[in-house]
Amino acid sequence: MPIAILPGLTLPDSEVTVSYILASGPGGQNVNKVATAAQLRFDAARSAALPERVRTRLLELAGSRATQDGVIVITARRFRTQLRNRQDAIERLAELIRQAAHRPAFRVATRPGRAARERRLQGKAHRAGIKRTRATHYDE
Repeated sequence: MPIAILPGLTLPDSEVTVSYILASGPGGQNVNKVATAAQLRFDAARSAALPERVRTRLLELAGSRATQDGVIVITARRFRTQLRNRQDAIERLAELIRQAAHRPAFRVATRPGRAARERRLQGKAHRAGIKRTRATHYDE
């Protein structure tokens, strides 16, 4: 079943591999016997499902979670069952891809208007006048 990321963007199951490893944390003796932590691997560099723009931004956002080959590794060990850790890892990957797909708003650099500059200078002059009247003269 493909993983839905955004409307119009899904990942096929074949591009995501999940293996299970021993987890630390709560679980008593069970933690030593059952591999409940899920380790998700996604080859972002070779993924056909991602547009080029999303792929490059995804590898930037992944940071240390991405290997030099462009494989993103996410380890989920928050829960005590394999199923919930697997769902957690897939959701974390989907959220990372959503962040990469988001286009930041284009900001047009603007400058303050003439009236704003004048108000700023009047405010500075006013403060300077207040401080000037506070000054004590020890000329006596």
